[in-house]
Amino acid sequence: MTSQYSEMRRLVGIDIGTLTCRLLIADLTADGSLNAVCSQRRILRLGEGVDRTKLLQDAAVDRVIVCLNEWRGVMEHHQASACAVVATSAVRDAGNQHEFLHRVKRETGFEVEVITGEEEARRTLLGIRSGLPHDVTDMLALDIGGGSTEFILDRLGRTPIVRSIDIGVVRLCERVLKQDPPAAMEIEHAREWVRRETSLTMKEMDDYRSAAFVGTAGTITALAAMAQKLPAYDPARIHNYTLTLSTVQELEHILLSRKKADRIGLPGLEQNREEVIAAGAIIVRTVMETLGLSHLLVSELGLREGVLIDLAARI
Repeated sequence: MTSQYSEMRRLVGIDIGTLTCRLLIADLTADGSLNAVCSQRRILRLGEGVDRTKLLQDAAVDRVIVCLNEWRGVMEHHQASACAVVATSAVRDAGNQHEFLHRVKRETGFEVEVITGEEEARRTLLGIRSGLPHDVTDMLALDIGGGSTEFILDRLGRTPIVRSIDIGVVRLCERVLKQDPPAAMEIEHAREWVRRETSLTMKEMDDYRSAAFVGTAGTITALAAMAQKLPAYDPARIHNYTLTLSTVQELEHILLSRKKADRIGLPGLEQNREEVIAAGAIIVRTVMETLGLSHLLVSELGLREGVLIDLAARI
């Protein structure tokens, strides 16, 4: 036991993503582990329109402000001792980033740190590592967000290789998948874009095949929930679940054959993910096929947990 963990502390981590905002309140125990006290997530689509306009839209910012103020109350109720708030792709890309940060500070009191794709990957890796099975050592992690996707090759005793590409589920929907349901030409265009960027990214990771393939974030956990036809989101059923390529292909077919409105109510699919889940399925399937990988270990832990672990190391 180290002195920095000599007493339990209650910490808060908030991840302001392109599609989803996530809250985690957890106790950091004496042995350095996290015990979740409160976990929430809201699909707020902050990055709506950013790919086209390079600006955060007022309505989207309003949604985030309302959510953060609610979470401020939750945080105070749970008497947390420290808090870290990060923002990712949408805020990174926005020309009005500083206006957003100023407004959040003024109206909610939160100081938001805008992190690079590489820093996002580093903290995501901390979160994933905290919940992996003990027999998983070398790992290739896939983190699909709303505006970007990160690949992280982490081998014990070696410096992780991190690459971030500007393809995420919101960006793919807004730039390519415009028809409902997507047209065959749009789907092929999306596949080719993901194939090309994945191939370029993996040139520096040529020994990835010996590593466990691990996926995190909303697309992958949603596909795991759909594969099991869960009536309600159950982290215990999703964490360390294995998605096969054949299952991903089957789910992608189901999603792409339906309009957004007809995806509502599909077992395991959470509300408000009806549009972007099809883009996410395309990304997962295409990455797996491009890399020749047939199994994906699902991690329910990721950036949100990594934000807390990083915070604990700094306070």
